[in-house]
Amino acid sequence: MDLNADLGEGFGRWQLTDDDALLSSVTSANVACGFHAGDPSVMRRVCEAAAARGVRIGAHVSYRDLAGFGRRSMDVPPDELAAETAFQIGALRVFAEAAGPGVSYVKPHGALYNRTVHDEEQATAVVEGIRLAGGGLAVLGLPGSRLLAAARAAGLPVVDEAFADRAYTPHGTLVPRREPGAVIEDAAAVVRRAVGMAVDRTVTARDGSRVPVAARSLCVHGDTPGAAGVARRIRVALEEAGVRVRAFA
Repeated sequence: MDLNADLGEGFGRWQLTDDDALLSSVTSANVACGFHAGDPSVMRRVCEAAAARGVRIGAHVSYRDLAGFGRRSMDVPPDELAAETAFQIGALRVFAEAAGPGVSYVKPHGALYNRTVHDEEQATAVVEGIRLAGGGLAVLGLPGSRLLAAARAAGLPVVDEAFADRAYTPHGTLVPRREPGAVIEDAAAVVRRAVGMAVDRTVTARDGSRVPVAARSLCVHGDTPGAAGVARRIRVALEEAGVRVRAFA
């Protein structure tokens, strides 16, 4: 099972994620590309740190929304969204390739991630941007999403992911952040959910029903308080449960 986290979510002197601590636990790093967070110095530093630890680097692309941290849905025209997606990947690729391994995959952030679960036009635009950036980059997303369907149709590798620290609906989608209880704050509960997703391939939804989970990667949000400690506990718990924690193939 791959363990990924959102990293590089700082800007200038402001820092949100504990990147170095998270990199000691995760196997894949979703690096902010400047549109919801991150700047050239932050991107370079995180890529170098990830490469030094053997952590895979992914482009965490977003709507152009620094003020809203990429969590506001926007009606961006498809051509513009494709270009902005390619632009973000290209920016990160400079630092990832200079550090050594290059960019391995792409994962939308925040509102763009949620929008591409159901919106075929926006999902197709993101995939077009990935193709425009060049290379057969893998696409990390929610199982059953329009995004992964569009990526498959374009011949790109896809990776299903699950969220140990987010509440699920009975339909297998994430509870919107604006609703109470959308983020699981109890660290012990997050760890239990992570193990259940990896071993039993299920998660308890908000209504108490059991939802099947077919994930190859688990996400821990780097901006959650105590995220580095939670990621470390998840990795230990997974390994104790007999789960091999490694980057997806």
